[in-house]
Amino acid sequence: MTIYLDAVWLLNFLLDLMLLMLTQALAKDSTRRLRIIFGAFIASLLVPLSIYYPDTVFTSLLGKLLFSVIIILCAFRFFSIYRMFKLLLLFYFVTFAIGGGLIATQFVLQNPVSLSENGVLTFNSGYGDPVSWLFIVIGFPLVWYFTKNRMDKHASEKIRYDQLYSVTIQIANSKYATKAYIDSGNQLVDPLTKKPVIICDEHFLKQWFTENEWNLLKAAHADLDFEKLPASWESRIQIVPFQGVEGNRTFMMAIKPDNLTVVYNDAEIVTQKVLIGIQFAELTKDQTYHCLLHPQIIKMAAAASA
Repeated sequence: MTIYLDAVWLLNFLLDLMLLMLTQALAKDSTRRLRIIFGAFIASLLVPLSIYYPDTVFTSLLGKLLFSVIIILCAFRFFSIYRMFKLLLLFYFVTFAIGGGLIATQFVLQNPVSLSENGVLTFNSGYGDPVSWLFIVIGFPLVWYFTKNRMDKHASEKIRYDQLYSVTIQIANSKYATKAYIDSGNQLVDPLTKKPVIICDEHFLKQWFTENEWNLLKAAHADLDFEKLPASWESRIQIVPFQGVEGNRTFMMAIKPDNLTVVYNDAEIVTQKVLIGIQFAELTKDQTYHCLLHPQIIKMAAAASA
């Protein structure tokens, strides 16, 4: 029986595209759709590789694991090794959960292409497994419905604590942007100025400092010796007292920015009435966001966009 390579290739491309789209939705990743399509195309190349190079390393179990890493790197932006493996595990979870044990096991453990007695390559009926085609026809619209349903649910919430926002901070003549997460538990307010305090991590804030200035800032924080503060930053550094989760009182170093801009519902909210608390560590391992927003700022944004 003759194999219809174009039909089988299309089947695998659509299946891989669906799995990558669902992986993107669950990971809440903002990668462009064109890159996801490119990742699905790379994934579908396993079909001609299996046909023309049946003994290639990519047809083995270890090779397919390596090929999966390549797929993730092609489909999603690289932030860190931790996030890459997180996406890889999520991709496999989606594959087994949605594709089912039968399709996933067939992909990993079996060779989908075989040789008949007369030497002609075959693939089931020649057009692909009917169960797989039924899965594509039914499953593909379900993925779109799932993604749209999640987006509609987020849009119906006035304050969305599970969404990332674009934030731009200007200090002196330097301006940098990052992603921020709404921290519903952050109620920190400077008792003197009544300004809400947002938290930014070391990875993001170091862009405004030289290496020596940052080391001096860390030393001043560790020793509570504020005479060690960099001279050029003394006018911008403020001490904010707060109560930790264990009830103990401590202090946080905060920076007075020139302004902070939050993009909310396609509107830009600019405020100078805010302090930036310094986190001398990373907020997340996967570098998804570098800032924790105060809910009061989002309420300002919601009021302005209403």
